[in-house]
Amino acid sequence: MAELRLPGPRGDGRDSPAAGAGPRDRAGQAEDVQREDTESDWSGDSWSDYGSRDKPGTTLGRTVPDGNVLFPDIFHTDHLLFYERFSAYQDYILADCKASEVKQFISEYLEQVLEPCGWQAIWRTDVFQVLVGVVGVNFPALKAVVQLSEPFLCESQDSSFTQECMQQLLELKENQILLQELWVVYDESGEFDQTALAVEHLRFFYRNIWRTWDEEEEDEFDYFVRCVEPRLRLHYDILEQRVPSGLVADYQNLLCQCEKLYEKFLNVRNSIPSNVSDSEAENVSMVEGLKLYDKVEHLKQKLKLIENPLLRYVFGYQKYGSLQAKGPRPTGAKVIHVVPWTMTASLLHLLARDKLCPESCEDLEIQFHCDPLTAVNACYEGDKVIICPGHYFVGGVFSIADSVELEGYGLPDDVVIEKQGKGDNFFDCTGANIKISNLKLVQHDAVEGILNVHHGKTTLENCVLQCETTGITVRTSAELLMKNSDLYGAKNFLDEDYEAPKITMVHNMIHNNDGYGVVLVRPAIPSETKDASGQGTTGNTQPTQADDEAACAEVSRQEQPGCVTDELELCNRAETSKQTENNSEIANVLGATSAKKRQIHKKRLSELGFTEADDNLMSQEMFVSVEGNQFKWNGKGSFGIFFF
Repeated sequence: MAELRLPGPRGDGRDSPAAGAGPRDRAGQAEDVQREDTESDWSGDSWSDYGSRDKPGTTLGRTVPDGNVLFPDIFHTDHLLFYERFSAYQDYILADCKASEVKQFISEYLEQVLEPCGWQAIWRTDVFQVLVGVVGVNFPALKAVVQLSEPFLCESQDSSFTQECMQQLLELKENQILLQELWVVYDESGEFDQTALAVEHLRFFYRNIWRTWDEEEEDEFDYFVRCVEPRLRLHYDILEQRVPSGLVADYQNLLCQCEKLYEKFLNVRNSIPSNVSDSEAENVSMVEGLKLYDKVEHLKQKLKLIENPLLRYVFGYQKYGSLQAKGPRPTGAKVIHVVPWTMTASLLHLLARDKLCPESCEDLEIQFHCDPLTAVNACYEGDKVIICPGHYFVGGVFSIADSVELEGYGLPDDVVIEKQGKGDNFFDCTGANIKISNLKLVQHDAVEGILNVHHGKTTLENCVLQCETTGITVRTSAELLMKNSDLYGAKNFLDEDYEAPKITMVHNMIHNNDGYGVVLVRPAIPSETKDASGQGTTGNTQPTQADDEAACAEVSRQEQPGCVTDELELCNRAETSKQTENNSEIANVLGATSAKKRQIHKKRLSELGFTEADDNLMSQEMFVSVEGNQFKWNGKGSFGIFFF
């Protein structure tokens, strides 16, 4: 066989060194290509090193095929990295082609790198796999011309696929099968490395990138930029667990629905004759086709939202909205769920004494679980989960929609729950009254925050939170009471929606966060934006100004309802004046925010003809208590406001 090298990157798809040269022309060009490769920069690209003739033998790995039949080993090519596939599709295969040109560009690429004959492969389908030899390639059809290898090796789900049956099947297919259904047999010489890689790129493209409706996309757009790149990034984000599992399931379901509807749409469209007619049956088909088309377009837009990394979390996925509370257990009983790392007689005795034997324990039911997530998922309204000392690793999301209590039996450093995976949230809370205490929560290399309070009230007491992204997010109409807790490592600690969250922070340690200790996220008012720009503030995030502290403090004192003092435990202020100022600054600004909301509300009531505000309604305004917290070593300071 002639010595081959991967041709250089494609400009318009036709200017590579070996462009237009078919397999039969390779022998005369091998020396020129080899000489040009030594002088070109692209020959050093890591992905094109596969199959290099500068090194003896193959540079690809080998793998043993699954199954009971002793098939020969095949090339191991499904481990390629993102940048390797990205470079291959962008520079060598698709370049700047349009959707309607995809098959043509792939065919031209295969002509340049694929060995036209003389190699073996395993032909795999959902029903069988059989060893075949490749004797030719139909490049325009992306098919290989094959024949059964000797000795005959075949494995199927039943015994009906004999050599005679397989020969008849190949004859029906004119001995041509899709290249993407072939797995190239391993060869130590390195002669078929490029062939194995080319088939892998082809197979990956049609399995993970190409959609049946892509060919009908508008041709004025670059297909790689519009479709290939976002889908390729999504594929690797999913592999690296950077996408929530619920969003992955949603995407797969949407893709399946869209493919089925598009197939129905094609059947309806093809059933309509090309000649113009006013028959009732054709009119009904036209209406049905338009309805299917609208549904397909709607699903395609949803898929594009998820494929876009900037939009998938904003518009594509709100899992917490579908969380449904179980309510009380049908029997009316409340259960204590115990999660032991290891259970000893002494630990069981202590648990029975301290936690499992309340005053009225006649109807008390106790359930034991192997991990905290299983225990939480088994909870009903009013249940309690006691987690014994140990280091627990969980891969899912704690989705708590009922009023339950999670308590670590011991100090937080003794009861550690560590999140595995990068894409999912750690805790999603929507219950009316949730309490989490005496736990240490740890996340690594995460995408989502460690705790999200979407609805209801969540109390976090005596906990340690080790974060890597947004620490705690409190959504609209939610309430957070955080006491005696330690949070560090977050990009920003608190991301608050502007409408009406209720935040109470008492005697916590907020330290070693990359951004501000606490961030208030709120829409910008034109006057504020003008003031901020006049003060030379850069960006959208700014610290609070000292000039506003007096006014804010006065407003805060006026707005505080008396019932809060009775509800909260009074804690000592920080010992240093600096810490006191940080607490006052946060409380005052949030109090001023509440006052502005109240003024806007009164103005709206006045415009509607109401001259007096309802006291009960106004008493529900946001109240924030920030007492005795310590802010240390936060990257941008203790408190900032993000305007949007």
